[in-house]
Amino acid sequence: MTSSPIPRRVALISVHTSPLAQPGTGDAGGLNVYVWQTAVRLARRGIEVEIFTRATSSADAPAVAAAPGVTVRHVVAGPFEGLDKRDLPAQLCAFTAGVLRAEAAQAPGYYDIIHSHYWLSGQVGWLARDRWGVPLVHTAHTLAAVKNAALAAGDTAEPQLRVIGEQQVVGEADRLVANTETEAAELISMYDADPARIDVVTPGADLDCYTPGSVEQARAALGIDPDETIVTFVGRIQPLKAPDLLVAAAAPLIRDGHRLRLLIVGGPSGSGLERPTALMDQVAELGIADSVTFLPPQPSDRLAQVYRASDVVAVPSHSESFGLVAIEAQACGTPVIAANVGGLAVAVDDGRTGVLVDGHDVGDWTNALEKLLGQPDRLAELGRNARAHAERFSWEHTVDGLIESYRHAMRSFAAQNESAGREPTQGGARVRRRWRRRRNRVTV
Repeated sequence: MTSSPIPRRVALISVHTSPLAQPGTGDAGGLNVYVWQTAVRLARRGIEVEIFTRATSSADAPAVAAAPGVTVRHVVAGPFEGLDKRDLPAQLCAFTAGVLRAEAAQAPGYYDIIHSHYWLSGQVGWLARDRWGVPLVHTAHTLAAVKNAALAAGDTAEPQLRVIGEQQVVGEADRLVANTETEAAELISMYDADPARIDVVTPGADLDCYTPGSVEQARAALGIDPDETIVTFVGRIQPLKAPDLLVAAAAPLIRDGHRLRLLIVGGPSGSGLERPTALMDQVAELGIADSVTFLPPQPSDRLAQVYRASDVVAVPSHSESFGLVAIEAQACGTPVIAANVGGLAVAVDDGRTGVLVDGHDVGDWTNALEKLLGQPDRLAELGRNARAHAERFSWEHTVDGLIESYRHAMRSFAAQNESAGREPTQGGARVRRRWRRRRNRVTV
C-alpha cells in the first residue's frame, strides 16, 4: 500500500462557535483561535479548508470567503440569537442535514477528510464520515469528565449527555488529536481511548502578532499608569477560568498599600452568564474597585498591547486543556503565573518563564503573587526567557502535526477499506450516491 497523500480539501466542523467571532465573547475562546489559525495555515500549504459553523444571525451569508483557501459556511440550525450551548444538542439533526446537503451539491469525493472540534461537532462529523466514506479526525479541546473532576465552587457540572456524547465520538473517530500528553492520558483513562489512535499536537500562538515591545508605549495606548504594577487576566469570565480567585488573592496586597492594578479583559460566558456582574460585585465588596480595570474582549493586535503592558499575566483556571493565553503572553515577553493544571504545566516553563501554583487556595495565590512581584530582577529574567519558550509553540508547528495526523487517518482508513474487500474511493462514492438519492427526503 502506498503512503497517503496530503488531503486536497478538509471539512472542518465547529458547530457552537464561529472562527469569525471575537474570542472572549459568549462561547468564543481558544477554540475559535485554534480553528482560525490552523485553517489559514493549512490553506497556505495548499489544502482547501471549508469550515461549517452554526449561523447566529440572519445577516450571515451562507458562505464567506474568509481568507485565501478558507471558506466559512454558516448552517441554519435553530434560532439565530439567544441559543445557549446547552440547547445545541437539540439542533444537531438540523445542523447535520445542512452539512450533508452542502456536500451533496458537490462532485463525489469533494472532501478528503473531516476534522471536528468539540464534542458537538464530533457528533456531526461521525455521521458525515459514514455518509461520505472519508476519515474523521477529532479534537475535543475540553473534556466533560476532566472539568467535572475539577469543578469550581458554585459552578454547574457538565451534563451526562455530554459525557456520553464525548464517549461516542472517542469511540468512532479515526484519529484523536490531543493538545498535550496529559490530555492524551485523560482520553485513555477516562474515555478508554485507543492509545494507537491518539496524536499529541500542541497548539501555538501567532508569533508575528504577539511579540515583545515597549511597555511604555503599550501602557500609553491603553491609558494605563506607567508606574503601577499590572497583573492581567485575559479570558471568558466564568467560574471555570477563576478570575474571582485572582481578585480575592490580589485584594490583600492592594489593601496593604501595594501599587497594584488588576486588568480584567473578557466578557461573561458559560455559567458566568447567570451572574454577569458577579466579578464586579466582588471587586466592590472587597473595596478595591479603584485598583481594578475591566476591558471588553480585545482584537489580537490590541491584545498584544495588553500583554506588553502587563508585569504578569495570571491564568488561575480550574481546568485547561492547554492555555493559549499563557503562550500568547510569553510570546510578548511577559511572565505568567498559572494554576498547575492540565496543559498549563506544558504552556508555562515553571521557574524559567513563569510560576505554577498548586491548587486554588486564595492564601497560596496571594503569597505567590507577593513573592513574584517582590522580586523585580527575577520577574525581568522570566520575561526574557518567555519569548524563546513561546517560539516552541508556533501555529506552523501545530499544522505540521495536524497534516501528519490527517495522513495517518487517511492511510488507516484506506487500509480498513482494503481489508474489507472494497476500493476506498469507490466505496466512499457509493455512500455519497446513496445519500444523494435520499437528500430530498431529509427534513429539518
